[in-house]
Amino acid sequence: MGWILATLIAAAAQTGRNAAQRRLTAELGTMGATAVRFLFGLPFAALALVGLAMLTRLPTPDASVLGWAALGAVSQIAATALMLLTMKSRGFGVTTALIKTEPVTLALIGAVLLAEPLGPARMGAIATATLGVLLMSGTDWRRGGWAAAALGIAAGALFGLSAIGFRGAILALPHGDSVTRAATVLTLSLALQSAIMLVWLSVADRAALAGIVRHWRGSLGAGALGALASLFWFIGFALTAAANVRTLALVEVVMAQLVSGRVFREGASPRQLAGMGLIVLGVASLIALSAR
Repeated sequence: MGWILATLIAAAAQTGRNAAQRRLTAELGTMGATAVRFLFGLPFAALALVGLAMLTRLPTPDASVLGWAALGAVSQIAATALMLLTMKSRGFGVTTALIKTEPVTLALIGAVLLAEPLGPARMGAIATATLGVLLMSGTDWRRGGWAAAALGIAAGALFGLSAIGFRGAILALPHGDSVTRAATVLTLSLALQSAIMLVWLSVADRAALAGIVRHWRGSLGAGALGALASLFWFIGFALTAAANVRTLALVEVVMAQLVSGRVFREGASPRQLAGMGLIVLGVASLIALSAR
């Protein structure tokens, strides 16, 4: 049951990292805060990989691993940016719940593009999660509620795509135990993401790049939590099916709501809490049905 512990650690660290990034958004802007998790996470991941290299032989990534890692890396950059944009207008806990609709989005994409039948049970799970989204965002659409909800759902879909890419890269490695594979793909992915973000900020947002340097202490904490979260997500993906990890990861919705109330002083209305509950129920049901 090592994957259970790995997933719980990852969920807790990710909640902390998301909170740290949200605080940095006001100072660095969306893309600057997005870059922090990659630029400051890379040294920690590389340090872990060096430590493992002293104990075991590291696998050598080939073109297939690089391709899968690139898919995960680019998708995660876009997902993180959309998540931070959503947090500007929605609560921390609400945004986390919206992101967790990722399995619903992927199921619908599969039905449309791959002609995969959904069936009554899956349709019911999707309807339940959709009702949750309606409860959370439907009454304030004139103030951008629907737009913010759409951004959160899109972020969730991209996080799902990134998980597919990262798991593909882990499985494509020629050898290594779960921890070694996870650390190898994590370091490779963060290196790709750091290079992409450095080029982007150098060309399009030098002010954010300067801000990252000024706020390096806060950025360092976000990077460390990000590297820790990603490492344990990857370990979970290496130990069991992604569906198992994603189901248990719904605990992050509860963690995020606690942080939202205690740290950011953001309350949630009964309607929003009911919506969160329906999203969690719908997504968990869909994942359980998909795992059969």
